[in-house]
Amino acid sequence: MTPRDDSLRRLVICLLTIPLLLATVAVAGDAPGPSPAVQPGTLGRDVNPFIGTGGVTYLCGNNFPGATVPFGMVRLSPDTVSLLGNRASNSSGYYYPDPRILGFSHTRLAGTGATDGGNFLVIPCTAETAKSHRRGLNVAYSHEQERAFPGYYGVALPSLGITAELTATRRVGVHRYTFSKGQAPHILMHVTSALGKGNTKSGAVRILPEAREIEGAVRTFGTFSKRYGGLKVHFVARFNRPFHDFATRTGETETPGQTSAAGDDLGVNVSFQPDNTSRVVEFKLAISYVSIENARRNLEHEAGNTNFDQVLTEAVAHWEEKLARIQVSGRSDQQRMIFRTALYHALQMPTVFQDVNGQYLGFDRQIHQADGFDYYTDMSLWDTFRTVHPLFNLIARREQRDMVVSLVKMAEQGGYLPRWPSGAGETGSMFGSPADIVIAESYLKGIHDFDVEAAYGFMRKTALGPVPVGSAFSGRVGVEHYLKYEYCPADLMKKSVASTIEYGYADQAIARLAAALGRRDDALSFQRHGRFYRNLWNPETQFFQPRDSQGKFLADFKPEMLTYVDVTGKFTHAYVEGSAWQWRWGVPADAAELVSLFKSREFFVQELERFFARSPAGVGLNPNAYYWQGNQPDLYAAYLFNDANRPDLTQKWVRWILETKYGDRENGLDGNDDGGTLSAWYVLSSLGLFPTAGTDRYEITGPLWKHAEIQLQDHRLTIIADNAAPNHPYIQKMWLNDKRLDRYSIPHAAIAGGGTLRFEMGPEPATGR
Repeated sequence: MTPRDDSLRRLVICLLTIPLLLATVAVAGDAPGPSPAVQPGTLGRDVNPFIGTGGVTYLCGNNFPGATVPFGMVRLSPDTVSLLGNRASNSSGYYYPDPRILGFSHTRLAGTGATDGGNFLVIPCTAETAKSHRRGLNVAYSHEQERAFPGYYGVALPSLGITAELTATRRVGVHRYTFSKGQAPHILMHVTSALGKGNTKSGAVRILPEAREIEGAVRTFGTFSKRYGGLKVHFVARFNRPFHDFATRTGETETPGQTSAAGDDLGVNVSFQPDNTSRVVEFKLAISYVSIENARRNLEHEAGNTNFDQVLTEAVAHWEEKLARIQVSGRSDQQRMIFRTALYHALQMPTVFQDVNGQYLGFDRQIHQADGFDYYTDMSLWDTFRTVHPLFNLIARREQRDMVVSLVKMAEQGGYLPRWPSGAGETGSMFGSPADIVIAESYLKGIHDFDVEAAYGFMRKTALGPVPVGSAFSGRVGVEHYLKYEYCPADLMKKSVASTIEYGYADQAIARLAAALGRRDDALSFQRHGRFYRNLWNPETQFFQPRDSQGKFLADFKPEMLTYVDVTGKFTHAYVEGSAWQWRWGVPADAAELVSLFKSREFFVQELERFFARSPAGVGLNPNAYYWQGNQPDLYAAYLFNDANRPDLTQKWVRWILETKYGDRENGLDGNDDGGTLSAWYVLSSLGLFPTAGTDRYEITGPLWKHAEIQLQDHRLTIIADNAAPNHPYIQKMWLNDKRLDRYSIPHAAIAGGGTLRFEMGPEPATGR
C-alpha cells in the first residue's frame, strides 16, 4: 500500500495519458477476440480479475489479470506500457489504463507495493516484426478484446493478427498463440526480462531443437530479491511443434542456428512453418528455483502429456474447489462479483516454493527437502496477519499449517522469524514481528501439528533483544529501548509510536501463546510488555504521541498530518504510513483497555465516529488523515465500537465501508491489496465475522448476505440473516445453534465444529443494548 516517492510524477503522467488512451484505436486485423472452449466454473463466472489493476497509480490495488492457480509459483500475465513508453505503474506488471502490451511473463508478486519478477517474457510475433520486438511487443490492445477468469487470460493483438491465451498449473505456464492465415509464427523470449526497474544478470539459455525445448536460468534482482543478493530462476519450455529455424540473441546480435548463449541481455527466436490447417503454437514453460532439472520435472509432472484445454480445465477445477469453501447468496450481482473476486485475490499468495520432488531453496541458500508439508514464501506478514491468515485459519487450515511450518523452517535456516519473506530471503520490509501474531493465532485456533516450542523460542529471541549487527533479519529495531524505557523513545529512534504499538501487539500474542503452553511467568511478563503502548498516551491531547527518553511528549505534534505529505518528517517521524489519527486506534487486541484511555467512553465513541465521518466516501479517492481502508492500522477500527458498547455503530460503519470502499471495476480497491489483505477484509466483514488477529476471538457485525456457508475443514458453518435488505444493516437479535447471543464477539471454539449463526436484521439499531 506504500505510495512511491515519485507518485506525483506518475499521477501527472497518468492524467496526461488518459486522453491519448481514449483516442487510441487498435488496427483491425485477423485476430478474433479470445473464446476458449473451456469456460469458467459456476463460481468463477462471478470473478473479475481486473478489479484492483487500475485507478490512481499510488492507490492501485496492484493486482494482475493473468493466469494462475491458488498459491501458484507461476503467475503468467501480460506486462503493459503507457503511450509514453513507461513500464506499468502497477507493480505486478499490468496497469489497466496502459494501452499497449509488451508480452507475457511468468512471475510477479500479487497486490504489493514491491516490483519483483517479470521473468522470461514471451513475445509472439511474425517474421516481419521479429527484429523490432526483441525485448517486447509494445503493441496496442483493447479491453474489448481481452478476457480473464480464474485460471485463464486471453487477448487479441489485431495489429499482429495474433490471439494470445494463457493458463497455468502451480509451476508451469501454458501458452497458446493463434496466428492469422499464411503467417510464419515466431516466438521470441526475452530471457533476461524483469518488471519495472528490476534487472537480471548471469543469464544462460540453450535451445534443444530435437526435443523442441528451450532451457535456461537467470539471477533476478527486483525490489525484494536484490536485498539478499538476487534470486536464481531456472526454466524449461517445451513446444508442441518442431522448430523451423532458431537463433539466440546476445545484446543486439542475433545468431541464427546458435543453440546457446550467456550474458546479461539474452533472447531466443524460434520460428515455425506456416500451416493453414493448424495456425496454433502451444508451449509449456516450467520454472524452478532449484535447477533446470527440477524445472523439467515440474513440467513433466504437472503438464507433460496435456494440452492447453486440459490444463485450463484443471485450473478452473482448482479455483472452483477453493471458491466453494465460502458460498453466499441473497444480494446483488455486483456485490457477489466483489465478494468472489476478493476471495480469489486472497488465495493467490503466499507462493508455493518447492518443486514437485519437495526440494526448495532455503534462507541459508542450501537446497532443502519439504517432507510432509508444502513450503511457502512471499508472505506480506505486516499486512496479511490482520485478515488473510485469519481467513486461512477458517477455510484453508491445511495450507495455513504449512505456512506456519515454513516460517519455522525459515527461522531455523536464518536464525530469526521473518517479517516479509520473499523468494529465498528476508526482505526486511515494514517493521515489527508479525510472524509472532500469525503463529500464535494459528495455535490458539487449534492448529497444533508444527514445532510450537521451536516457534515460541524464536518469538522470545526477537522480543527480548536486538539481532546481531549485520544480520539479514532486522528483528524489532530499537527493542532495547522499548524494554528499557517501556516505550520507544522518539529521540533514540524513528517510528517510535508505531513501533511501540506494533511491538505491544506482538507481545500480547506471545503472552496468549505462552499461557496456552503453560508458561505462566512468560505470559505475565509479555502481557505487561504488551501494554507499554499506554506510556505513549497523552491524556492532554488524547492521542498516542511521541515521547523522548526523558519522558517528555514532543511539542511538534499535528495529528492531521500524513506521513506522505510531511516531507521533512518533523511532525510524523514517529508514525508509519499514516497520521496520528490513524494510529490512534491501533490496539485491537486490547480494545477494552484502549477505550479506557479516553476521558470517557462517550468521548471515545464521539472521536471514532468523527474519524469515519471525515473520511471521503468513495473507492480510490485521495486519502486524508482520517479513515483510509487502504491503511493497515485502520482495518480494525470500525469494530472498536463493539468494545465501547455501541455495536450499532460497528454495524453502521462496516456496512458503509463495504458499500463505498470497494467496487467492481479496475479501481475497485482503496489501495494496494497487499497479498489479499484488503480483499480478505471484505470477505470476512461481509460474512459478519471479523477476527481479532493474534487472538481466538471474532467480532460480530451484521452480515451482508441473506445466506452464507463456510466450509471449516470437516464442518460447515451456516450464516442466515432473516429480514436482510440493503437498508437493514442493524442486528436486532442473534443466535448460535439456537442459543441467544448477548455479546458481539465469540471465540473460535464456538464455531470450529460448525453450526448455524442466525441473525434478525432491521433498519434501525436494536433497542435495549
